[in-house]
Amino acid sequence: MVFCMRILFIAHYFQPEPNFFFGLPLAKELVSRGHEVEILTGFPNYPGGRIYDGYRNKFFMKENMDGIMVNRVPLYPSHNQSSIKRILSYASLSISQAIFGPIMTKKADVAFVVQGPATIGFPSILLKLLKRIPFVFQIQDLWPDSLSSTGMFDSGMGMKLLHQYCKINYQMASRIVVIAPGMKKRLIERGVPENKIELIYNWCDELIVNAAEPVAGLADKLGFTGKFNIVFAGNMGNAQALEAVIDAAELIRNCCPQVQFVFIGSGISVEILQKKVAEKKLSNVIFHGRKSVEEIGSILKLADVLLVHLRKDPLFEITVPSKTQAYLAIGKPILICVNGDAADVVLQAKAGLVCEPENPQSIAEAIIQFVSMPASKREEFGRNGKQFYDNEMSIKIGVERLIQQFERAKK
Repeated sequence: MVFCMRILFIAHYFQPEPNFFFGLPLAKELVSRGHEVEILTGFPNYPGGRIYDGYRNKFFMKENMDGIMVNRVPLYPSHNQSSIKRILSYASLSISQAIFGPIMTKKADVAFVVQGPATIGFPSILLKLLKRIPFVFQIQDLWPDSLSSTGMFDSGMGMKLLHQYCKINYQMASRIVVIAPGMKKRLIERGVPENKIELIYNWCDELIVNAAEPVAGLADKLGFTGKFNIVFAGNMGNAQALEAVIDAAELIRNCCPQVQFVFIGSGISVEILQKKVAEKKLSNVIFHGRKSVEEIGSILKLADVLLVHLRKDPLFEITVPSKTQAYLAIGKPILICVNGDAADVVLQAKAGLVCEPENPQSIAEAIIQFVSMPASKREEFGRNGKQFYDNEMSIKIGVERLIQQFERAKK
């Protein structure tokens, strides 16, 4: 039997910042199940690094969002390429949460700590020591691995200190939640007890899926009509390494003239990719800018195949890119060009094909395989993916499993 709990969210990002995994939607879901939720976070500034209009960086602020109390504390806002400024931003928020959190928040049964930056562990530990609030530590980005992988921080001594700091976080946490099997394996290798760790996959923004209705004329407007559309939607940056996909488009333009690659979104690599397409004179690649939440679901529904691609990197082998969940939920076949956990998920779900990232030949061969198979097989991939998402990754399933972890933490 699950009893009503008072749950304190300690978060780096929260609405109106984009955080549909563990932000306001999760808080509202928990409230709908009879729990009381309070938030401890900073003033909204992500992703631009500027405080949002309507807010002012001050000592503290209490805000009621849909009946949920949000406690905001000051921070140094920054989200640019400067490692020093980013670290200052992370550290300033955690110090503020540690100072003001014990004063501003009510006594909770359990704290839920969403780790992007590992600095978020500091106020969690302090609240545990001062107010005896056990915490569930949910790891979105594995530190310090993500810092070295992105090149944000690469000091030998600094990395050793961060490893020790993270080890303290894991020791102090009552429960640890990870979003990919590889993360669990890595933590066990670092000495975290296996029975302390729970795998709970991220879910997607299900509003996108639920709003995905056919729109008359949309395929014509986007240039989809009469083509076999391979669609990539999302950020286009260094991590996505999409130059290899452009090279694959060149390889198959003659043998599969019906295939069209569609890139939807923005990012620092868009101009580089567009220049490469122009230099190669490729007519089978098109770009569309960012689309709203209301539009994107309907666009994904028009795809013949949905594409996930990340560069070869040990860090990406132990994560599942968030678009994977959305693609599964939308019910379309997936081409996953990522090594490790993400590929394993698609294979387990029987939702598509896997190929080698940053390997144009491998990507081209997988696309030819998709084109050659009966449409009924592609439809089967889509149905399988949707079923897997509903049974293993949906917000309903995820919240039920999180509540179990909260119950275990407060015992």
